[in-house]
Amino acid sequence: MKIAILGGGVIGVTSAWYLNQAGHEVTVIDRQPEPALETSFANAGQISPGMSAPWAGPDTPRKAVVWLLMRHSPLVVWPLLDPALISWVVRFLGNCNEAAYARNKEKMVRLAEYSRDCMRDLRAATSIAYDDRQRGLLQLFRTEKQANGAADDIHVLEKLGVPYEVLDRAGCVVHEPGLRGTTEKFVGGLRLPGDETGDARLFTQRLADLARQAGVVFRMATNIRELRTEGNRISGVQTDQGVITADTYVTALGSYSPLLLGKLAIRLHVYPVKGYSITVPIVSEQAAPVSTVMDETFKVAITRLGDRIRVGGTAELGGWSTKLREVRRGTLVHSLTDLFPGAGDVPQASFWTGLRPMTPDGPPVIGPTQFSNLWLNTGHGTLGWTMACGSAKLLTDLLDGRQPEIQHEDLGLGR
Repeated sequence: MKIAILGGGVIGVTSAWYLNQAGHEVTVIDRQPEPALETSFANAGQISPGMSAPWAGPDTPRKAVVWLLMRHSPLVVWPLLDPALISWVVRFLGNCNEAAYARNKEKMVRLAEYSRDCMRDLRAATSIAYDDRQRGLLQLFRTEKQANGAADDIHVLEKLGVPYEVLDRAGCVVHEPGLRGTTEKFVGGLRLPGDETGDARLFTQRLADLARQAGVVFRMATNIRELRTEGNRISGVQTDQGVITADTYVTALGSYSPLLLGKLAIRLHVYPVKGYSITVPIVSEQAAPVSTVMDETFKVAITRLGDRIRVGGTAELGGWSTKLREVRRGTLVHSLTDLFPGAGDVPQASFWTGLRPMTPDGPPVIGPTQFSNLWLNTGHGTLGWTMACGSAKLLTDLLDGRQPEIQHEDLGLGR
């Protein structure tokens, strides 16, 4: 089967890889000159099944008010009269209850755990390297209230059989020795030993190279204008370089997916939530993190990537703008220097922003549409890197008519 993948980020490239390995003739179409130059370029670097959770929770509205008043706020909302944003927020608030949170977290952890296992198989089969480490993740609590509030998440982890460790200050320092000089900043943590880290851009570009060698065609620097239709089928992709045709089409355009699909009257409830990161050269091995530390107060992830530290965070609701806002850098720098002082050369840090494609309930959208040959693999939010391989394998099984290895019906468009 000839399959066109729309989007060359980590979701599009992993989809191309698994579909190619299943015997399909695959073409990837993307507007950038090479893969992984947008949302996959400089994310927080976590492969974190244990931390997979919806942002919509019972306490989120109350927390949001507190966050908006913080000096180093993890949340920014621009007052836009955007119908798409208003609709998304209404649906988001509808998921801010205990039952929805537990249901959505279970979906996300299920897919993320499966994806981590698929990643391990892929790594074993290809020997792909991407500054990866398998050293777990530490969620760091600065207050007793945060530590006590982890009980609901721990309950879901236990239900799904996900290993975890509850740590006091000393236990946190055992796993992250760079914290030994700042123990007064936190009270304890939750460690997830099965979580991993790695550079999503490096992984995506190296997997794209392997995919090319296996026969995948990459049509880069190609702008997608619209999808052409004939009845209930897609007949082609109109681009600035002509029409590209295939038997089946997969939309993996992240935050831009609803803009394309809206022209076909497909209502995809995905909205961009802007994130920022800095990448800091390490100057002190002893002071640097070993893996990933999630600063629960500021919702900032501090991740070791080779000889660099990636610090990522902030949720900014403000449309599709990719303008770099200098004030956001301050939150990232504060979290890093407050917990790991002297670890990195902060003045030499590179600053980046990207648009995370968020669904209001949390899980991505994977599966068919009302058009018989149009499929979706999008809406992964902050967890595209975490869920990429599992999402691609799931999509491939569904397209080929095989029974997927995990429950999937509740990840579709009609949920």
